[in-house]
Amino acid sequence: MNFDDIVAKVKECGKKTVAVSVAQDSAVLEAVHEAKRLGIADAILVGDEAKIREIAAGLNMDLSDYEIINEPDMIEASLKAVKLAHDGRADMYMKGLIDSKNFLKSVLNKEVGLRTGGTLSHVCVFEIPGIDRLLFLTDVAFMTYPTLEEKVQIIKNTIPVCNACGVAEPKVAPLAAVEVVNPKMPVTVDAAELTKMCEEGQIPGCIVDGPLSLDLAIDPEAAKHKGATDRKIQGDADVLLFPDIHAGNLVYKAIVHMVKVKNGCILTGTKVPVVLTSRSDTFETKVYSLALAAVVAEEMKKNQK
Repeated sequence: MNFDDIVAKVKECGKKTVAVSVAQDSAVLEAVHEAKRLGIADAILVGDEAKIREIAAGLNMDLSDYEIINEPDMIEASLKAVKLAHDGRADMYMKGLIDSKNFLKSVLNKEVGLRTGGTLSHVCVFEIPGIDRLLFLTDVAFMTYPTLEEKVQIIKNTIPVCNACGVAEPKVAPLAAVEVVNPKMPVTVDAAELTKMCEEGQIPGCIVDGPLSLDLAIDPEAAKHKGATDRKIQGDADVLLFPDIHAGNLVYKAIVHMVKVKNGCILTGTKVPVVLTSRSDTFETKVYSLALAAVVAEEMKKNQK
């Protein structure tokens, strides 16, 4: 699949609804307007109504078909917006003009938030020229230094995202600088343990093979030249599991700023998918993130039946 396929799949499973926290943001309003036009999602806009209408007027955006909940206070707006998702009125939750810290506080709110009791993690899906499949990068923005147990949960959080994007049994590559276990490099030890846990059935629904260097994970020719023909993953990984936020974020930004790509990002491990985009993300990334959240919301709904 590619992102055109993901948008097409949303139309098959039906238009979703996204609750937008502090919606008085021009970039976010543009994105939800385009998502509505494409049949991805309707939006409930929570925030300062006067400012929302002022911004929308500047964008020539007709708000007559949008539900607007007026709440000028940003913290209260975030709580009202997340409650819509908590109560099942919205299928997705999206960050608007509010800082990430307070937005995440609403996600984690014990009364109206989207906690499930597990670990939260971030997944970014890339469509990259020259690679014949979608690549799922995790975690590049949320988890800082995940433990072995947290890496297990990150993988489990990512599997439904892969399934929603047409990958039935994703190949997961726990990345390191090398592809052999070195006790002096703890991430290689973790990678080997994750591989063993998957083989023993503790991480179902995927194939894990690590440690792997990035070239062996994504480049079949590199795997061939390095003689990695006995590996489960030979340049055909679907999921790149990063050892820490530095490695993940650097690779993410290198791809985004150096390559012409399409990508969408969501926060997982929550009751519904959470669209947590950066102000520096493009309009297209915000729209694709909404499309990604929509197909994942449908996958989660299917799994709950």
